[in-house]
Amino acid sequence: MSEWLVLALAMVAVSAVVLTIAMLNNRRIKADDDPSQTPDVIEYMTMMIGVVYAIVLGLAIAGVWEGRSAAQEYVRQEAQALHEVSARSSVYPAEVRTRIRSDVDAYVRHVVHHEWRTMAEHGTLDDEGTRLLARVRADVTDYRPRDNHEGESYQPLVDQVAAADDARSARGQSAGATMPGVVWFGLVIGALVTVGLIFTLQIRRSFRELLLAGLFSILIAFLLFLIWDFDTPFGRGISATAEPFLDLFPRAAGG
Repeated sequence: MSEWLVLALAMVAVSAVVLTIAMLNNRRIKADDDPSQTPDVIEYMTMMIGVVYAIVLGLAIAGVWEGRSAAQEYVRQEAQALHEVSARSSVYPAEVRTRIRSDVDAYVRHVVHHEWRTMAEHGTLDDEGTRLLARVRADVTDYRPRDNHEGESYQPLVDQVAAADDARSARGQSAGATMPGVVWFGLVIGALVTVGLIFTLQIRRSFRELLLAGLFSILIAFLLFLIWDFDTPFGRGISATAEPFLDLFPRAAGG
């Protein structure tokens, strides 16, 4: 089932629950009840709790978005470093150059078509990707330059392989969920409290009041969905992509 379909169903369900409770609660209110008599302190507390929860939601969204952006940057750095390895190996003999580029291409294809799925499903890297990158490192480090020109390119190539390895490690560390469980507990409880407080204001069954109550609950559900979707940078709909690899290694798209 599509995540966006789940979101739509969740928002409809939340809105339906809130409106049902509001209408049932309205039946218990006596005919002579005056909603204007709601104590000012309740309105003030409701407003302040809503403001505090809005700040918490904003910080949570900013945090998971920053994590997603950082994960995408690690992908870009890794792809760029591997592209440099492939490009700078042009100074080496044809046999060595072909072997390096072939192993780089094999690693990129594995990342795009296999390791990406492993990160999405399990939040970790796989051993095959580690092995393929180790083979690229061996291709670069085991070669002995024959002249000064090749010697000048040797260390930059080693540095680029190290940069790719470092970016790969960072990509693996960012593959899992970024929000601790205790934070999710606070967000969900805060949502229930915030939505529940609208009933302290004695909303009626008028179209305007019910519409606002429904829209408010839908907004809370949507914001929680955004946090959940961004929480795993490689695992859900709005996630980091392999575009940097595909842009620099177009042949990897074919598998």
